[in-house]
Amino acid sequence: MTYCIGMVLNEGLVMVSDSRTNAGVDHISTFRKMTVWENPGERVIALAASGNLSITQSVIDMISEGLPGGEDGEDGEEGGLLTMTNVVGMRDAARLIGKAIRMTEDKDGKALRQQGVDFNAAFLLGGQIRGGAMRLFYIYAAGNFIEVTVETPFFQIGETKYGKPILDRVVTYDLPLEDGVKCAMISMDSTLRSNISVGLPLDLLIVRRDAFRIDTQRVIDENDAYFRDLQSRWGGALRAAFEKIPAMPGT
Repeated sequence: MTYCIGMVLNEGLVMVSDSRTNAGVDHISTFRKMTVWENPGERVIALAASGNLSITQSVIDMISEGLPGGEDGEDGEEGGLLTMTNVVGMRDAARLIGKAIRMTEDKDGKALRQQGVDFNAAFLLGGQIRGGAMRLFYIYAAGNFIEVTVETPFFQIGETKYGKPILDRVVTYDLPLEDGVKCAMISMDSTLRSNISVGLPLDLLIVRRDAFRIDTQRVIDENDAYFRDLQSRWGGALRAAFEKIPAMPGT
């Protein structure tokens, strides 16, 4: 399993992903869940993935290297996210990823189902291409997608339930970018504490609106001083708040 968060705020984009794919007593695997394409001054595009690793890696390889022919079987090859001249906006990028998902399903879906494996994949696509707005999409296994709004400025994929309450209470479109990062870190910490299938290290990406370059790209592991301090402070703050709430009358 995995957990990935994306939010588009007034000041820019924040995306965070964990890196655990399999968890158990005898086996833990680590794979990066976030892929970033950057052409400084022109575009930054980030993709976070959850679901079956073979499916998500196939999709990422395809959109990086170029789609092998068209969806309808025409000859030729389409370029990747940084080379396609018709990917002039983030919605074009979302359509390209949807197309790659459907092509992967056509190629591998039947064989996976014969082995009892569902075609399971979800993606968060965020970024900005010069001439267009900063956008964030949730792309489903069928290749269709939805977009964040000012009223609902964040998406989650993977193991979402443990980290959602803090996002629901705190995240608004006008939240300062540094507070968005802090909230995403707390959301991730809540999930790490409650679910063994989500694990360190984390990938953090920050892109400021209209900068068209990466502002911050950081790997956060168990030795990261800020994340360890955040975990300690948040845990202490929760305990202190709990102790200040009066007991229920009659108990």
